[in-house]
Amino acid sequence: MSVAPKYDVFQAIADPTRRKLLQILSKKEMPIAEISKYFPMSRTAISKHLFILSEAHLVKAEKKGREKRFTLHVEPLMELTDWLSYFDQFWDNKLDKLKYLVEKKED
Repeated sequence: MSVAPKYDVFQAIADPTRRKLLQILSKKEMPIAEISKYFPMSRTAISKHLFILSEAHLVKAEKKGREKRFTLHVEPLMELTDWLSYFDQFWDNKLDKLKYLVEKKED
């Protein structure tokens, strides 16, 4: 039985720092010391952002030796993908209209 996240994906990605964290972790797993080099803020602040991402099940922390290493967990992002795909119809409609106007102008 899985535990429901305290934060949902939308809350977790609402902050630009957390979005950048996800991009950084998409390349490889890292300890907080390495992650902190990418940001002009304290490790404590980075830890708070990682906690929210972890609570939303977007990152996983695993203790390896003396350090905790963080990895990206992409499955929860499917909720975001599903939600955004609904709005494709609006883009498709706009692109169809633009194509029509361009082709009409060419005639």
